[in-house]
Amino acid sequence: MLDAKVTPYIKPLLRPMIVALSKACVTPNQVTLAGFVIGMLAVPAIINGWWVLAFICIIANRVFDGIDGELARFQQSSSSAGGFLDICLDFLFYAAVPLAFGIANPSEWGVPALVLMAAFVGTGSSFLAFAVAAEKFNIEKPQFKNKSFYYMQGLTEGTETILLFLAFCTWPAYFPVLAYVFAAACGITIITRVYSGFTTLKAVEGIDDYCSNKEKEKS
Repeated sequence: MLDAKVTPYIKPLLRPMIVALSKACVTPNQVTLAGFVIGMLAVPAIINGWWVLAFICIIANRVFDGIDGELARFQQSSSSAGGFLDICLDFLFYAAVPLAFGIANPSEWGVPALVLMAAFVGTGSSFLAFAVAAEKFNIEKPQFKNKSFYYMQGLTEGTETILLFLAFCTWPAYFPVLAYVFAAACGITIITRVYSGFTTLKAVEGIDDYCSNKEKEKS
């Protein structure tokens, strides 16, 4: 929901780092991998209750995630391979954070962590499934024209997820409540994405179901 609104404000802030990295011949894929490694350091930090370190690792991961795509465009090296690597590592990171909370306190945080991870599976699968179909039918992506794949919007997107993770680290005692509330919001995202994706693809394909065709033949 917030990604399209936040992105234009973040890009100018990243420009100096992008120029510096390009001069140093750092590749976008190197940035992607470095950001993932730093982000995954939040897992042991969360398990051990090192909330400030976890907070910093999550922030750093997102900064690197913003840099890699912009660096690829700056170097004119955008690729489907890079986009694939980026989205795979993003989803692994998204799953790792609630998993870490579940490990840290299984008796109180285990179930909400599982519920949140299941919600992430729903939002991620609906997001990626439509991206594949959108590529097949060349459906335009007006909000995110520079993305290497179709970016299907929803109530819970990357920005909201990171704000959630930072809230977890700031108020860890409220992890169960925050996890359940966000999982419910993810449920809304899943429903809207599945509905809009299904109706969009059905309209693009222009194929009626069997019974509808039979009715048309009779008339």
